[in-house]
Amino acid sequence: MTAAQDPSYARPGTTLPAVDGFEAPAGRGVTGDVEGHRVAVGSAGLLASLGADPSVLAEPADAARSEGATAVLVALDGHPAGVLAVADPVKATTPEALARLREAGVEVVMVTGDNPVTAQAVADRLGIGRVEAEVMPDRKADVVAALRAEGRVVAYAGDGINDGPALAAADVGLAMSTGTDVAIESAGITLLHGDLTGIARARRLSQATMRNIRSNLWLAFGYNTAGIPLAAGVLYPAFGWLLSPMVAAAAMALSSVSVITNALRLRTVRI
Repeated sequence: MTAAQDPSYARPGTTLPAVDGFEAPAGRGVTGDVEGHRVAVGSAGLLASLGADPSVLAEPADAARSEGATAVLVALDGHPAGVLAVADPVKATTPEALARLREAGVEVVMVTGDNPVTAQAVADRLGIGRVEAEVMPDRKADVVAALRAEGRVVAYAGDGINDGPALAAADVGLAMSTGTDVAIESAGITLLHGDLTGIARARRLSQATMRNIRSNLWLAFGYNTAGIPLAAGVLYPAFGWLLSPMVAAAAMALSSVSVITNALRLRTVRI
C-alpha cells in the first residue's frame, strides 16, 4: 500500500487522493493517475521514457545531489514539474564503524542505485574510496561477483529486498534486523538495531573464533600424538614404560577439558 492509498500517512485533517493505474518500473520510480493527472516520480530515465525532458530539472537536481541527497524527479502530464530531495541521515555510529574496518585492512565499497554525484558526496563525507553508483537492483549481485573474481573475500551488508541476491552471492551476507524479511533470509548474519559497528564486531569475533578453533585442534592433536606412541610401546624396549589404560583414559578426558576450557576464553574477547 502506498502513502497515497493509506490515510495514516497523512497529517491530521488531510485527505490524500486515491491513486489509479499505479505502476512501479523496477529501479526507475513510480507512475499513477491522481485526480485526472498522470504523475510520475522517479529517475531521469523514467521521465525521458514518458516524453518529459529531465534536463529542465538538471540544475536543482544537481544542487540536491551535491549535498548528498537523492534527487527524485517529478513529472505531471508528461511535463517536468519539480524535484524532491530525499536524504537518509548517516547514523552517528557509521563513521566509527567504517574507521574500525579500515584499521583492520578492509576496503569499503559503496554499492548504490543513487546518482554518482549523490553517492560520491556521501562517500567523501564517510571516507569511502570506492563507489559503485547507479547500480540497478538486479546488478548488485554482479558487483559482488566481480569483486570475488578479483580474488577478494566479499562481505555484503544490506537491508532491502533488492539486496537479497547480493547478500546470497557474497562470501558473508550481513542483514539488518530492521530490514526486510528477504534480506534477513538471504544473509548469513543479522545485525541487531542496524548498527554498522556490528560488522566490525562480527569480524573480530569470527577471527577470535577461528584462532580458538586452531588452538583447540593443536591441543587435541598434541595429546593424541604424545599418547599413541606410548600406548604402542615405543619406550618399552629402552625404559620398560607402557601407557596404563587408566592413564590413557585420564589423558583423553583431560584433552576434552582443555579444549572446552580454551573455548571458554571467547567470553573474554573484546569486540
